[in-house]
Amino acid sequence: MEPEDTIQRTANLQQTNTSGYKFQGSVEELLEAQKIVYSWGVEGKIYKPTREYQHLLRELLIRYKYRLDTNFAKMDRIEHPGIAKFKQRVYNIEVSGITVGQWNRLLSSRREDSIKKYLQDYLEIREESIDELLD
Repeated sequence: MEPEDTIQRTANLQQTNTSGYKFQGSVEELLEAQKIVYSWGVEGKIYKPTREYQHLLRELLIRYKYRLDTNFAKMDRIEHPGIAKFKQRVYNIEVSGITVGQWNRLLSSRREDSIKKYLQDYLEIREESIDELLD
């Protein structure tokens, strides 16, 4: 989200920092929100700093639960070949059998069955009862 219009403020108070939000609603709510975004058209998922697009984003914030994510993809807003290469290099690093990019997609997917399977297969994390662990 872009800050509101700060042009009337003195130079030291004019803001250019953005905030990002992480969806916290249910799977059903996520599907509803996705339908809303699809209704915005072909380029609806392409971020725009325009007042109109920011208004659409604020409507989602009002309607669904989000949490502030202070490290929200700020690098994605900077178009620079060096940064793009850095991100690609990081996303391609393999950690415990799959790439950082794959871990990112998996853990962001909200598909609990898939997440559980990968944690068991790649990290050997098992679900056990607390009573068995304490014995």
